[in-house]
Amino acid sequence: MSAGSTPPNPSPGSKDPLHGVTLEHLLTVLVERHGWEGLAARVDVRCFKFDPSIKSSLQFLRRTPWARTKVEQIFREEVRRSAP
Repeated sequence: MSAGSTPPNPSPGSKDPLHGVTLEHLLTVLVERHGWEGLAARVDVRCFKFDPSIKSSLQFLRRTPWARTKVEQIFREEVRRSAP
């Protein structure tokens, strides 16, 4: 991950790594880290495979709870791996 896209630490009162993280930021970090192909390999959805964009992916993930849950889980694993 580049220095500007490091997953944020959860706020001191929260142990949830998604606390305060927008879906757009989460998706941007994962795309920078894995690329669209890598993300499509982990979550098999058309919006990651064919003409992918942040905008279309956000629309899909907001309407599709199972896919959003998978993407959020990948992000949680990234945060866990980057924790000291």
